[in-house]
Amino acid sequence: MRIAIVGPTYPYKGGGAQHTTELAHRLRAEGHDVVIESWRAQYPSFLYPGQQTVDSPEGEPYPDTRRDLDWRRPDGWIRCGGRLRAADLVILAVLSPVQVPAYLGILAGLRRRTPVVVLCHNVLPHERKPYDRPLMKALLTRADAVLVHSEEQAALARGLTSGPVRVAALAPHLPAGIAAATGAAEPYGRLLFFGIVRPYKGLDLLLRALARVPGVALTVAGEFWGGVEQTRALIAELGLSDRVELRPGYVAADEVPGLFAQVDALVLPYRSATASQNVWLGHEHGVPVIATRVGALPDNVDDGVDGLLVAPGSVDALAEALGRFYEPGTPGRLRAGVRPVDPEPHWAAYLKTLLAA
Repeated sequence: MRIAIVGPTYPYKGGGAQHTTELAHRLRAEGHDVVIESWRAQYPSFLYPGQQTVDSPEGEPYPDTRRDLDWRRPDGWIRCGGRLRAADLVILAVLSPVQVPAYLGILAGLRRRTPVVVLCHNVLPHERKPYDRPLMKALLTRADAVLVHSEEQAALARGLTSGPVRVAALAPHLPAGIAAATGAAEPYGRLLFFGIVRPYKGLDLLLRALARVPGVALTVAGEFWGGVEQTRALIAELGLSDRVELRPGYVAADEVPGLFAQVDALVLPYRSATASQNVWLGHEHGVPVIATRVGALPDNVDDGVDGLLVAPGSVDALAEALGRFYEPGTPGRLRAGVRPVDPEPHWAAYLKTLLAA
């Protein structure tokens, strides 16, 4: 089958780009003729305050990639749709409603000549704008099928379209070259918060919980989408300046192993979530994960075996979990329970659902 995936790939960074790339490789390995239609300019900078691209790929780049799409060039959107009429299937990977105008232009160029699956990483953003819902409704109602990564997201999608909505758990698409740690390690007395810092990820809750657990340090590594000065002020207010290390900015793939090398756990104190790779990322580095029970996070943490699960949005619950984690012998026991993920069964199920859609 001739398949076109429209979405970000290298030099764009992050989970969305990694997923698009891995999906293309996996579909090609199944015998399909696959191309990626990617972006020359995906978002206006004021809508994406972080670093959008990287100099070195975070995995094996996909060779059959065209990088012509530009948010400033609607004529290019329609031309792309015209090219894709020759495909047997078009997959539109949606990371943000900001992409929808371009995708509507592609659909106009397609003229319904080719089946279209909209692959939603998030049906609606965690922090929503008034235009998000109407844009996503306009896109989903024009699709032949919608693929989402959780039943919660499926419910959102079904509120926007009467068309078919399928659910496939997000498959692993971790950066290449990770070597999982093995063996026991003495507790380091340090935790890690990793990734883009946005309000829904609950860093403020973690800092307030940490203030109640003496003797434990925290590294915060990732891009701040605003709020870095407020975070510094909260750290000072809580008396944590000597226990919290801030490393604001994008963390390149080759720097990630060093971050995980001397921490006891990765903490994901999210207020809300859909699907996340970060549990698997922690486990690939041999590190247990303390996570809230939101989205797909509890699906990938075996509570009391390779990490701990906690109620979301509660400083009390998070502080209790941190204290429980540092009970004598617990860090080593949970680390011993960590196993790296086997991506093959996850991808087999994912591709089966996608192609059936």
